[in-house]
Amino acid sequence: MTGLSEDAVSTALRSIDLVSHYTLQQWEALIRQARPANVLSRIALSVADAGLMDRVPAAPRAHLQAAITVAHAQAEAVRQEVAHIERALAPLATDVILLKGAAYFMAELPAARGRVFSDVDILVPRDALPQVEAELMLNGWATTHLHAYDQRYYRRWMHELPPMLHVTRNTVLDVHHAILPATARLRPDSRKLIAASRALESAPGLRVLAPVDMILHSATHLFYNEDLSSGLRDIADLDSLMRGFSAAPEFWRELTERAAELDLTRPLFYALRYSARMMDTPVAPSALRALASAAPPSWVVSMMDSIYMRALRPHHSLAEDALTPFARRALYVRAHWLRMPPHLLALHLSVKALRREEADP
Repeated sequence: MTGLSEDAVSTALRSIDLVSHYTLQQWEALIRQARPANVLSRIALSVADAGLMDRVPAAPRAHLQAAITVAHAQAEAVRQEVAHIERALAPLATDVILLKGAAYFMAELPAARGRVFSDVDILVPRDALPQVEAELMLNGWATTHLHAYDQRYYRRWMHELPPMLHVTRNTVLDVHHAILPATARLRPDSRKLIAASRALESAPGLRVLAPVDMILHSATHLFYNEDLSSGLRDIADLDSLMRGFSAAPEFWRELTERAAELDLTRPLFYALRYSARMMDTPVAPSALRALASAAPPSWVVSMMDSIYMRALRPHHSLAEDALTPFARRALYVRAHWLRMPPHLLALHLSVKALRREEADP
């Protein structure tokens, strides 16, 4: 389909037992690709869980053990940061929903094991944004992106406030009121996501999305995103979420029906397609049939296969070919095209270009 050889990271994520027979050269290739893909800690913990660490040569074993230390340290840091957020927003009578990595950790989902990420994301009702931002600022978070255009861009058109940075801990918090920008072509109703959310036993003041909504948010985030540097990690998330949640009766029917309700059938189509291709995710045939009408024309599917099967691989020369930079650039343009109407996109890109010129010496 793409002419690319199998990347080492996808192989290890699918079949961790294979690494027990790796040579030093294979270990070097795996570690060099897994680190920039943000999945080295996940692979390291999988090796440990499978009881294979003693079969790993000393040099790569040291890298794996360091990656496990990083994963444990981040897990503790996330728990502490979530506790700070919970305390800061406790005075407000509003729903506060953890998203993505922090949600996986606090809900104790398998997708959290070894997952590395740089910030915490929350979702709140749009009409609660002023109160939420005020409480966070009173508790040490400050807005970033202080340029007047950036502030207007986020607050008028985006689905989140400008990222907030804690002034003493240097942690980053993204406060969302939706999962896609207000200018995007798809318009999933955030009120439905919030209404279906679930309370957390480990943090009573916070909530997480319903299982099918977690998958839809992960799919939408990945396939509407212009930055795919962690794309393979996100595919691994989708694989883990679907394997775990699909044990529930009627899961696949509920997932596809919810995607139709929220106008998210196209990103789910891509999520199922590439998760199955890269992670061997056992997707139910009934789900594929239900999403058949969401698929683009066959020639578009073929083109997207060529693009995504390159762009979702690790950002490393060992996992790339001559067309990989084009694939990533194409998805960068596609993401902006899907998130903004043409007149706004032209304005935004023009402003960014002018600011880059002003910044150059």
